[in-house]
Amino acid sequence: MKIAIGNDHRGYSLKLQMMDWLVSNGHEVRDLGTNSEESTDYPDYAHGVAQAVASGKADRGVLICGTGIGMSMVANKLKEIRAALCYKPEYAVLTRQHNDANILCLGEMNGDDLNFEVLKAFMTTGFEGGRHQRRVDKIGDCFC
Repeated sequence: MKIAIGNDHRGYSLKLQMMDWLVSNGHEVRDLGTNSEESTDYPDYAHGVAQAVASGKADRGVLICGTGIGMSMVANKLKEIRAALCYKPEYAVLTRQHNDANILCLGEMNGDDLNFEVLKAFMTTGFEGGRHQRRVDKIGDCFC
């Protein structure tokens, strides 16, 4: 899968580790985040990853900031995006199965070990379709 990954200064270290994991698991990774821990503006990176996923240049995206909240708010501005902020692996499984989430938002404050478990769940879970497809379609219809 092609994965676009982005981060602000708070997510820099975690991004590097996650990129290594993604590549070692056969994914093609496009780094759209900042490349230092110098303070920067998360909307710039969230928008870049969301654009990559919305345009089909990436199959899925991963966004990392301090809490993941700001990143998810920005990414969900695009009609084609279903960004999910997940703090537990169970939430990542459900958002893939039921919502066909295409961007995972993570909070660096959640801790590396737990964030990796969330990432693994997100990357290895498929969309169930069925009754969930109707609901996913309605998400897209919410935009003017």
